[in-house]
Amino acid sequence: MRFGSFVFPVSHNPDQDSSVIDSTIDEMVLAEKIGMHSVWLTEHHFDGAAAHADPLVLGAALASRTSKIRIGFAVVELAFHHPVRLAIQTSLLDNLSHGRLIVGTGRGSAYNHYEYIGFGITMEDGIARLDEAEQLLVEAWTGEPLHHQGEYWDVKFPQLRPRPYQKPHPPLIRACISEPSTVAMAKIGRPVMIGVQTLDTLRHRLESYEATMLDSGFSESETQSTLDQCWASRDLFVADSYDEALEIAETGFERERTHFRAAREMYNPGGFPPPDPNRPPPAGEVLEHAFIIGTPSQVAEQVAAMRDIGVRNLMLKLNVGEMDTQKVQKSMRMFGEQVMPKFADD
Repeated sequence: MRFGSFVFPVSHNPDQDSSVIDSTIDEMVLAEKIGMHSVWLTEHHFDGAAAHADPLVLGAALASRTSKIRIGFAVVELAFHHPVRLAIQTSLLDNLSHGRLIVGTGRGSAYNHYEYIGFGITMEDGIARLDEAEQLLVEAWTGEPLHHQGEYWDVKFPQLRPRPYQKPHPPLIRACISEPSTVAMAKIGRPVMIGVQTLDTLRHRLESYEATMLDSGFSESETQSTLDQCWASRDLFVADSYDEALEIAETGFERERTHFRAAREMYNPGGFPPPDPNRPPPAGEVLEHAFIIGTPSQVAEQVAAMRDIGVRNLMLKLNVGEMDTQKVQKSMRMFGEQVMPKFADD
């Protein structure tokens, strides 16, 4: 199995943004030291949900501080970027990192209307533009010369400079919220990132993805190669005892969920509706589904359960709700030293 750090540093106080960013960089550098495969950078705006806001700039900082770890986006919100500008920026970052970039794309938040308003568009616009934006991004990386005439963009230029370091371009992966969106990516052989789901749901999604690729005419080797690039998500905290890990995880998880909901209630036009008491909450809002938690041996058992349902790559949020960075770093070291080696040959 491969393990990545899902970097989602909540900052509850604007005065603390700088210190949160500093500690986040320290945690990313430590991720390389403990042998993680990749660091995955989020993008969110205006609410402190992601203290750094901009994954491209943070990725450049990480490229200068590391030499081996892959730098991924989970995700760059395509709705807020001109695809040609994004192609230039990602190509530069791919060169700065000497080919360590993985470009994860998505439409953006499914809840934060205020993010879209801040960029002068609507959530519906972001959804409608997503496929063409991704198409134009790939064309800009590879086309020479390029003339794209689409529904939303009409652009023409002789060639992209700098060209991507990786040929023909950095790996591209799509974040998928629903099963239909996951199946749609399987039909075109695009790797996916799947957010927190129950084990049963995650197993079903992976099985559907594999079956759809095969039914769409991809070979067994092509299908397995693409599955090797798909990622699933969990939160993580490791401690000397289960009770200690649970206490820290519960506090951070509650702080994070409260922060997200308060921002949506405050900034969304019309606020944010309360949860429907007749429907179960999403898995990502339930600690027992969201977290891998406990002592190293307990955590290893939970990771093995994910491996056994077909998860090959696990994206782990290591600091949830602005936890104490020293405790986070201890948790990371325990995971790197006592858990990751158990899965090195998977």
